[in-house]
Amino acid sequence: MKIDKILDTIEEFGDNHIASSTENPIRDNAFDISDEEKIDLIEKDVSRILETLGMDLNDDSLKGTPKRVAKMFVQEIFSGLHPQRKPKASVFDNKYKYGEMLVEKNITVYSTCEHHLLPIVGRAHVAYISNGTVVGLSKMNRIVDYFAKRPQVQERLTMQIVQELQAVLGTKDVACVIDAKHLCVNSRGIRDIESSTVTSEFGGQFKEPATKREFLDYINMDTDF
Repeated sequence: MKIDKILDTIEEFGDNHIASSTENPIRDNAFDISDEEKIDLIEKDVSRILETLGMDLNDDSLKGTPKRVAKMFVQEIFSGLHPQRKPKASVFDNKYKYGEMLVEKNITVYSTCEHHLLPIVGRAHVAYISNGTVVGLSKMNRIVDYFAKRPQVQERLTMQIVQELQAVLGTKDVACVIDAKHLCVNSRGIRDIESSTVTSEFGGQFKEPATKREFLDYINMDTDF
């Protein structure tokens, strides 16, 4: 049966880290219903999950949980799925003619593994070399946060950040490194609480060994204030 083959495939994937494309797998009709409708539907689904697990939703501690989870999914941890929430990254002329790389490091990453819906927590380090335009520093953080607020795979997230900044700045000279802990590894399965995952994407000049080395040296600098 077809469903048996699907289940066998899922079981075979197991804990393997699989990404299907550089785009999140979002249906064409994903935004045909409002956020309020999504919250109502998810609330009912979370209730069913908890009831199936044997939880008593009449308990004072649990009765509000389905609604809280539904609002969290739609309005917070998966809010980056909606294209209308993409940050508007205005660019400005590089009037001061700054010609070296600009590095924004230690950007906090809170994302969610799309395989087990458990947190990914870490830091992103992003850099670019201006070709005539610059972008506000906070916009780099907002771009990271926007693409992180989805069911994600870290490799895809790293690439999406670079591709978005390349489009905004009109240059290939963008790089990103992410170092993050995956709770699907730390809290279940192998339960390795010490390991973290590092991914990188280098574009344009950052593919050159000397430029790449300079970027990596910057993000390794001690910046405790």
